[in-house]
Amino acid sequence: MNEAGIINTKVDKLYVAESRKIYGTLVRILGDMELAEESMHEAFSAALISWQATSLPENPVAWLISTAKFKGIDHLRRQQHLQQLMRIDVEQTEVDLPLHSDIDTINNDYLRLIFICCHPALAPQIQVALTLREVCGLTTEAIADAFFISPASLAQRIVRGKAKIRQARIPFEVPNNNQLADRIDSVLSVIYLVFNEGYTTSLNGTAAQVDLCQQAIHLAESVLALYQDAEVMGLLAMMLFHDARKHARRSKGGHIVLLQHQDRQRWNRTLIARAQQLVSHAMAMGNYGIYTLQAAIAREHAVAEHFADTNWNRIESLYLLMQQLEPSPVTALNHAVAVSYAQSPLAALKLLDNLAADHTLCKLHLFHCARADMLTRLSQNKEALAVLQHAHSLAPTLAEKELISCRIKELEKN
Repeated sequence: MNEAGIINTKVDKLYVAESRKIYGTLVRILGDMELAEESMHEAFSAALISWQATSLPENPVAWLISTAKFKGIDHLRRQQHLQQLMRIDVEQTEVDLPLHSDIDTINNDYLRLIFICCHPALAPQIQVALTLREVCGLTTEAIADAFFISPASLAQRIVRGKAKIRQARIPFEVPNNNQLADRIDSVLSVIYLVFNEGYTTSLNGTAAQVDLCQQAIHLAESVLALYQDAEVMGLLAMMLFHDARKHARRSKGGHIVLLQHQDRQRWNRTLIARAQQLVSHAMAMGNYGIYTLQAAIAREHAVAEHFADTNWNRIESLYLLMQQLEPSPVTALNHAVAVSYAQSPLAALKLLDNLAADHTLCKLHLFHCARADMLTRLSQNKEALAVLQHAHSLAPTLAEKELISCRIKELEKN
């Protein structure tokens, strides 16, 4: 490879590794997301030309930030918006960055970028879109493909989000200690939504080109590197536990494989080991919440050599803790499933009878699948069959309908 090719490769690698952190710093300096993005790309283009003539500078990140900063300021001057639009202190912005750019400052800028994209003043869908676009650097088309919406609709969400940030004058800052507990919840909710969307689409055989699960894990890793918090650890651990099982969740024919039937030899033990360390640390820190408890439940499944070895008593206790912290019908349903194994299917059915009054829960096929499973284990196959047929009518995807159909055929044989 010639010298130009070597420089191009180095610039490409630098873009992948550092572009979003550089972008975060530029948003702070220039005060505008669109201008920061444009200036950053201009700086990378300039680097391709300049560095071929002079070789890489001692600190390429500082070079890129400085170059992009001045391109952004020049753009504002050309448009005669420097004072009116951005109110930028020229003297402050024109001070060169030190040769060895402050890594802590750049990392904090990246954390600021995450917090502004996940600001609670923005609607959840806009938070997700902005985070994937601005923090992860995904294209509008890739995000739209992952969420099965048109690029135009996704672009509108991003435009609305940026307009809201400008109009509401949302500050580009990491919240202070008094605000941090509330604001980190928004960040973790966005990461959880991204992961859950990726998990659901991959489970149902509709995964897009973008691996949303990996994007969510990367986000959690980034937040944890900058902010040591029990719930950040818990969320990351929970995602790693689930991601470790991804290759066992579907059969060779592409059908869903339930947890009790998965080949545990196909689980990624390296990810499980990392997740175990994280959840143990999170619980030792105290002040943990729902995500850490979910991770602790996932750990019980991960450490069991066989499905029959699962510590269901421990899982039942963890679901009870979740109900105390944040009651929800879905958590109550999961608790009932745990009770069916820890105690008996009959005890669990009584719990489901109490939950049947929740009309939203009764519209979920999973509620009826759980009931059918308990009835089957009580040898009440006829009743189970009727419940499964109702569950089939409620299942939202073809993959889930196929899974229920297989269970119906098994019952019809008995």
